[in-house]
Amino acid sequence: MREERGAIAGDFVVNEPMTLWGSVGGNLTVAEGGKFYLRGAVYGDVTCEFGGRMHIFGRITGDLLVKRGAKVIHSGLIAGNATNDGGRLYVESTAIINGKVKTLRGETKISKLFGATRPQD
Repeated sequence: MREERGAIAGDFVVNEPMTLWGSVGGNLTVAEGGKFYLRGAVYGDVTCEFGGRMHIFGRITGDLLVKRGAKVIHSGLIAGNATNDGGRLYVESTAIINGKVKTLRGETKISKLFGATRPQD
């Protein structure tokens, strides 16, 4: 698994197994084949596409979008909304979401101990 440390300027696409110990100064996309562990910060929006996998330990200043065929575990902080549009989204009890959790399609599971978010739509 590849590890990145430091800052990445601009938008970034992940299509391989990778851990980020740093920041992305733009939008992040986890594409097919990407297995991404965020242990830093993304200063933008995050999209997990078909075939992408992601575990959020860090923070996202924008929104999270989980598309069909993607899987995301959220344990960190999302400043915006978390929207599931056909994938699988699991929100752990340690997570914070300042916006809303929206399920348009797909499977969204929220830990029974999770309480830091606003009501679901």
